[in-house]
Amino acid sequence: MRPSDYLDRLRRKYRAHGDVVLDDQEVLELILFRLKPRGDAKQAAQQLMDRFGTIEAVLNAPIYLLEQTRGVGKSVAFDLKMIATTSQRALKDKVRREPVLSSSRAVIDYCRAMMGCERRELFRILFLGKHHALVGDEVHCHGSESFVSVYPREIVRRALELSASAIILVHNHPSGNLKPSSADIMMTQAILMMTRPMGIELHDHLIVSRNGHASMRALGLI
Repeated sequence: MRPSDYLDRLRRKYRAHGDVVLDDQEVLELILFRLKPRGDAKQAAQQLMDRFGTIEAVLNAPIYLLEQTRGVGKSVAFDLKMIATTSQRALKDKVRREPVLSSSRAVIDYCRAMMGCERRELFRILFLGKHHALVGDEVHCHGSESFVSVYPREIVRRALELSASAIILVHNHPSGNLKPSSADIMMTQAILMMTRPMGIELHDHLIVSRNGHASMRALGLI
């Protein structure tokens, strides 16, 4: 079967049934054919899937790793990252449109998209204002593969600057292990002790990875 015939078949499947009939590699093949019509989209998609495992991991991979993947190159890697950025912004817009506490699934999806595939720990804070609307979304600090330094006083100071009435803490575990560490629990309690007297609610502390998420509130740790 000629490559063009194969891609036409994938397009017809998608038009008739939507994305449910296509696996991750087939979706990548259709995207890559648009990005590099003279190249071997099937082979490039296979290389990406072999290296990263899922389409989510592909789109969230560092651009230099995408560039190093055989059959991809700088131009296609840049375009893939722009697709990822567009998706992340769409998820963030969804979080902004509704009261955050009534759209927990959207918050989790957004945080996983932004941080779940990171190779080092990041500590993010969602600041909530009146009616629990999102008034700030900031990366507080960057860490290593297994540790990140957090500064509770800076978190409180920033919350007061934004007139936030509540915050959601988020950090990622690159290892994929979603169980809160003893350091995670101690740090959360330290932040809680500082925010509570200031009238700032610590609503939750989420841990995210490429495989899922954990909520410290749901675990009874807040």
